[in-house]
Amino acid sequence: MKVLSLLAGSLLLCTAGVPAAHAATAVAIEKFAFAPREITVAPGTTIVWSNRDETPHTLIANDGSFVSKAMDTDDHYEHTFAAPGDYPYFCTLHPFMTGVVHVRANAAASAPPQPGG
Repeated sequence: MKVLSLLAGSLLLCTAGVPAAHAATAVAIEKFAFAPREITVAPGTTIVWSNRDETPHTLIANDGSFVSKAMDTDDHYEHTFAAPGDYPYFCTLHPFMTGVVHVRANAAASAPPQPGG
């Protein structure tokens, strides 16, 4: 029992200085649009895009910092955003489909308010 308590105490000491990981944030691809179209997250956040359309889609950042393969229905792509900045992206198969990830220090994941809502 003392060994177990000692191990638990050591584990707490070892993880005390480790920052908490950010949970994954979801973006749906449906009806030929990214939902939400814009999202604000903190550095270290992973975004998971899920294709809900019956048509394949892709993702590519305007600056090429992330690129997905073609995603069929129910396929997923994820990317972790390490540095603050704005990351506009689009679907190479349907260039009218655009989105933006805003990465801000100390930001909680959020979508901007929608007009009229």
